[in-house]
Amino acid sequence: MACNAIPNIYKQSQRFADITKHFILKGNIRQARRCMSIAENLFVHGNKQVQNAISNIYVFSLGSFMEIEHRNIAGLFPKQLLNQYYKQINASSL
Repeated sequence: MACNAIPNIYKQSQRFADITKHFILKGNIRQARRCMSIAENLFVHGNKQVQNAISNIYVFSLGSFMEIEHRNIAGLFPKQLLNQYYKQINASSL
């Protein structure tokens, strides 16, 4: 993977998080869950850069947003993304 493509992965992860947040705000939970399912698939099957982008950008952005909006994180995140979210929470409390 080219070095200039790596920042693009992070930008795309943030854009995908923004789209998912938009669906949540509009009450379109079905589409938000579909986005999260796609993100989880990318996380599970992607290379290390993709996994880092999904975890550090997508999960962090959505987790922060859902806490601010008082949304049920455990009820929306798929299993692998929820595990990443909990890892971030536990790491930040050290």
